[in-house]
Amino acid sequence: MQLVVARIGRAHGIKGEVTVEVRTDEPELRLGPGAVLTTEPASAGPLTIESGRVHSGRLLLRFEGVRDRSGAEELRNILLIAEVDPEELPEDPEEFYDHQLIDIDVVTVDGTEVGRISEISHLPYQDLLIVKRPDGGEVMIPFVSEFVPEIDLEAQRAVIDPPPGLLDEAEAEIAGSRKDDSASGRGKGETGGSRKGDTAGGREDESS
Repeated sequence: MQLVVARIGRAHGIKGEVTVEVRTDEPELRLGPGAVLTTEPASAGPLTIESGRVHSGRLLLRFEGVRDRSGAEELRNILLIAEVDPEELPEDPEEFYDHQLIDIDVVTVDGTEVGRISEISHLPYQDLLIVKRPDGGEVMIPFVSEFVPEIDLEAQRAVIDPPPGLLDEAEAEIAGSRKDDSASGRGKGETGGSRKGDTAGGREDESS
């Protein structure tokens, strides 16, 4: 299984280093020296990591064959992809890979259906579960033990205990959006806009 583990950012310095946006909770495993990664677009790779270091809180990588700033700049925005055994699990039982969480059902602690996880958003300060509601809306749940007390992969279910008002606010936003669409003539049958990651996701109380 191929999973995105990082996105290359800006060049750093003049010796070929680049910043990377890490998308794995195991950078020391996925992004260590010697790792060979495929890329998106595929024509840019494969890339072999020569060295890595942390600078001002950000991971810097240097790839074999990239020796100057110009070469580093050409790699900007390229996704780095690792080959991962689909049966492989994170060492910490409280951490999960994104692919384990996508499409599992989400219910509240009292059993109320909320929707299904459609995406994991990895932010600098925490991870978010993006949950697709049955009515087509979305709600974002902070992926911390306080709000997500249980992940049952066997049952394909996540149990959430959201903060007061979170689900109500999401429903109010959906209702408001529908009202606006109706007022502007963009009702049923009309075309509206649509919007759209190992990406490994971790429980934010440890850390993706």
